[in-house]
Amino acid sequence: MRWPEKDAVRDGVMEMLKVNMGLRAGESVLVVSDLPDVSAWQNQPLSRLEAMCTRVALARVVSDVAAAGFPDCEVAFLPFFATSGRLAEPDAGVAERLKAADVVIGLTTYSLSHTDAREAATEAGVRLASMPGFETQMLEAGGPLAVDHTKIAAACRVIADRLTAAEHVHVRTDYGTDLTFSLAGRPGQVDDGLYGTAPGLWGNLPAGETYAIPVEGTGEGRLVVPAGWYPELDEEMVFRFEAGLVVALSGGGTVGDEFRAQLKLERDDPVACRRRNLAELGIGTNPNARRPDNVLEAEKIKGTVHIAIGDNFHMGGTVEADMHEDFVQPKPDLVLDGEMVIEKGEWRW
Repeated sequence: MRWPEKDAVRDGVMEMLKVNMGLRAGESVLVVSDLPDVSAWQNQPLSRLEAMCTRVALARVVSDVAAAGFPDCEVAFLPFFATSGRLAEPDAGVAERLKAADVVIGLTTYSLSHTDAREAATEAGVRLASMPGFETQMLEAGGPLAVDHTKIAAACRVIADRLTAAEHVHVRTDYGTDLTFSLAGRPGQVDDGLYGTAPGLWGNLPAGETYAIPVEGTGEGRLVVPAGWYPELDEEMVFRFEAGLVVALSGGGTVGDEFRAQLKLERDDPVACRRRNLAELGIGTNPNARRPDNVLEAEKIKGTVHIAIGDNFHMGGTVEADMHEDFVQPKPDLVLDGEMVIEKGEWRW
């Protein structure tokens, strides 16, 4: 295992705090990261444990750089034991610490984005960067944080306006995705990475996507996730949707087995049913995002779209679930109300 080096990320951290988070003198910064708990050490593969521990070390480095670079700010580092799974809430003590900061950097393995703790923090005015699965190279020169975020913001706004105006969506790919749903009444939303302009702003870093919430109950068709386009996915995985819910899942190897266990498609389980919800359409806008097997970065790749299942409540929808999983589609066609706006990954506007 090679620990993150401060010199390699210093410039990226300083740029992130200044440009993305708008950190000002006298403000407080909280850097949080989730440690493997006893269960994880007993059950998770060593590769995942190594990634988690490296991420915690990176969070410590980020807090050290922030403290040295912003001596007029109060900087704290808070490691906490990882939650029991995707979207499980952090404990009450962590949730209270999130609300007390001006700026939160969430360098976690399990996402804080779709949690009540994140929502309470941003409602309290905290500016928050949610960075689940973040890796050191994302902060380095040429990485997905080393971009002109004003250009990303402009592109996101154009696409968001198109999504706001759209009612019928058709996503398809050459490898078999053929999915339709409604966006009627659902606005396009922007995650441009510029969270310093007002209290309560939040999103991912790296950033660069526009997204909207499909109308519940309208999703129909197939979603095919190619091998290599989800962590540890070594064979394609196929979801089938009816009336806005996953009703079948084939392939995917061990990754597919994990999702089959969570979706419990053979059972009438209310918790699992909410996990099956068609939750999001996203469009990547970051020209420096490249890695297909890291969801945080892959969903930002310019020219891709992604489809999520599970929770949409924390994005403005009606389904609250303990899962939100994004599946990126390379070189897609995106058709809005009969008009091709992305063709095989190329924007047509």
